[in-house]
Amino acid sequence: MTKPAWGVTITDVRTHFDTTVMDADRVYQLLTSAVVPRPIAWVSTRSADGVDNLAPYSFFTIASTNPPIVQFTSVGRKDSVRNVRETGEFVVNFASQPLIDQVNNSSAAFDSAVSEFTELDIRVAPSVKVAPLRVKEAPISLECVLEQIVEIGDSVIVFGRVVFATANSSVLDDDGLPDSRAIAPLSRFGRTEWGLGAEIRDVARPSPPPTR
Repeated sequence: MTKPAWGVTITDVRTHFDTTVMDADRVYQLLTSAVVPRPIAWVSTRSADGVDNLAPYSFFTIASTNPPIVQFTSVGRKDSVRNVRETGEFVVNFASQPLIDQVNNSSAAFDSAVSEFTELDIRVAPSVKVAPLRVKEAPISLECVLEQIVEIGDSVIVFGRVVFATANSSVLDDDGLPDSRAIAPLSRFGRTEWGLGAEIRDVARPSPPPTR
């Protein structure tokens, strides 16, 4: 058994990570390599001065369905969070595989006075109920108003109430709902790894167990 100074114990069958003594950067690498795949919220906002911003966040999920709440987490205090605080609005654009380069490039540290839409030549379309623009090529966009902001450690969790949604008709199935295959969603794995779709299998939910 070995125990390096950075908090890892190696045995014959398991490796133990003591996150209480590990370097914070290493904990980040561990968690983002283990919690996979992660869907991407490509968040568009507008500053109080009218500058449009766009950035991807891979800490993203649904927080509630009634009311409809989604959440994304910013590791660090970034332009998106500041803009949401100032205006109370944002749009979650869904990132599809053909957009991978634009999504990745929009993660660069642009100056807050610069719009990623303009710098990266990303086509825009107006939203219906909120001021921030949406990504025109995004298969689905969720227009949100700020519900709550929670600060935990080095991160900020933004909760938004979905007040409107738009979808390309081509990604909807016969029931009028998004088709996972048609969306062709991007996802994030560890380090520089991206997910470009995966095998999809339909599995029915189990029937309720019989009453005894």
